[in-house]
Amino acid sequence: MNNRLRILRAERRWSQADLAQRLKVSRQSINAIETGKYDPSLPLAFKLARLFETTIEAMFSDGGEAVAD
Repeated sequence: MNNRLRILRAERRWSQADLAQRLKVSRQSINAIETGKYDPSLPLAFKLARLFETTIEAMFSDGGEAVAD
């Protein structure tokens, strides 16, 4: 899964530790999400979206192309 977490975090000049503290998770969890080694749980994805004032869809993608109807 691809994500924009590193970009969104950098725009706010937050370290991984800063973001982890805001979300009450470990810094290692943030690193694993950013590097694609871990997909966040749905509750954590919602927390991230709320924190960054965006949607889950805008933050995460599966890397595939959109399918036309």
